[in-house]
Amino acid sequence: MKSICFYFQVHQPFRLRTYRFFDIANKHDYFDSYNNSFIMRRVAEKSYLPMNKLLLELIREYGSAFKVSFSISGMALEQFEAYAPSVIDSFKELAATGNVEFLAETYAHSLVSLKNEAEFKQQVEMHANKIENTFGQKPTTFRNTELIYSDEIGASVADMGYKVMLTEGAKHVLGWRSPNFMYTNAINPKLKLLLKNFRLSDDIAFRFSQQSWEGWPLTPDKFTDWLNQVDEKEEVVNLFMDYETFGEHQWKETGIFDFMKKLPEAVFSNTGFTFATPAELGEKLQPVSSIQVPNPISWADEERDLTAWLGNDLQDEAFGKLYDLNSLITKCDDAEIMKDWMYLQTSDHFYYMCTKWFSDGDVHRYFNPYSTPYDAFINYMNVLSDFIIRVEQASGSSKPEIEGLKSAFSDLTDQAEKLARKQATSTARKVKKTLSKSKDLKFEDIKDLSNTAVKKLIKDIPIDELTIAMKDAETEIREKVIPNLGKRAKAQYDSIESELKKVKKSDIKKYRQQIENKFKNMFG
Repeated sequence: MKSICFYFQVHQPFRLRTYRFFDIANKHDYFDSYNNSFIMRRVAEKSYLPMNKLLLELIREYGSAFKVSFSISGMALEQFEAYAPSVIDSFKELAATGNVEFLAETYAHSLVSLKNEAEFKQQVEMHANKIENTFGQKPTTFRNTELIYSDEIGASVADMGYKVMLTEGAKHVLGWRSPNFMYTNAINPKLKLLLKNFRLSDDIAFRFSQQSWEGWPLTPDKFTDWLNQVDEKEEVVNLFMDYETFGEHQWKETGIFDFMKKLPEAVFSNTGFTFATPAELGEKLQPVSSIQVPNPISWADEERDLTAWLGNDLQDEAFGKLYDLNSLITKCDDAEIMKDWMYLQTSDHFYYMCTKWFSDGDVHRYFNPYSTPYDAFINYMNVLSDFIIRVEQASGSSKPEIEGLKSAFSDLTDQAEKLARKQATSTARKVKKTLSKSKDLKFEDIKDLSNTAVKKLIKDIPIDELTIAMKDAETEIREKVIPNLGKRAKAQYDSIESELKKVKKSDIKKYRQQIENKFKNMFG
């Protein structure tokens, strides 16, 4: 009998306040309490509380037949405690059912597994202790930040005693193989691997409300039909997604809660699937083979790599400067410094510095407090400059004059600004180069743009011309363009499209050519 494994990531970072150069060595309050509180309470009301209530009702209705799993970062747990304690209570209710597994991860939701093994293991132990103390479960399954995984990271996780680890079912790793089996780590086969089925996961997490998607509207019966198309030899479908999918990414009005409420009944009535947790699958399933992952993968963006966090000079500079402090941090015995050290490692700070423009660029704006990646970089480097002063003083490594340190960090800030400008120029040049390939650039290339760029592209195009240009366009283009129309424009588009009978190919070609020309000159 095949299994469905539901896993939900729960995370919110401690976002930084606007921290200016003149605050360095004068103010050590780095975090935006108001914004963090506001966002946490909003997401709690829209997502966490109603979804936890729904899952509890499903467990009470179906008993041990319905199960789910969570990874809740230490950052999220601390914010629940500070701003939304009712969320902690609702997770405890779920824990008490025995039908919910809580996974271990890095406490800070950090990228430390890429940098320092000792710090990595320390954060994992800290998080596991937090989970056990809060929910009464000692985690046996591990899930790294953003499903980041490589052979070496997996071997470290196995050394920590974990039996199962989750990661992405990336095409470039699996090749012809299916994610719907259990695999093992290539270095230490004692560690079993569950791989995300990204197509079926993303149908819920990303495409659920896309009216231009050929699968819309997604119903439980339709989804179970897709489950029944899974090869009978395959053993598990891993549905991994952000918990904010429910109520935040996909609003209540989309029907996402109703879909989840009815899904278990449809699964039990129409399929041979059952629900299981990662730990149960670790006991139940035998691995079919190991997988080779020499370079780290993640579940982010189309590339399934690390470029969302470490894909440009800004991110690399900030990441390097932060972890240069690791040896000094071990000499510190200051609770506030250690807390800030943990908070500053959160991966979101580097995510906000992402300069991607194309298919995933819009994703990097979600819950982002900065208007540009360069603002994120400068603000983070200002904070880090002050933090370095505090660490150097607390570690006893040196006792320089504050004014001397401020002068040094003035130079660092200047360098940071130059690097930001350089990166901005470089990114603009790359974008312009990509968009100015007049001989190669075609109308079809719209599908590779981010939603933000598409909105900019179609903003001033008359709706009647756009409708004709979209006539018989391939599905990927329609799925990229139509959802980015405003409400009024979408109504006009639908009205014109419904009246279109025969359209001259020459008209389609003409209006597509006009869009291509705008496309090429958009950033000129």
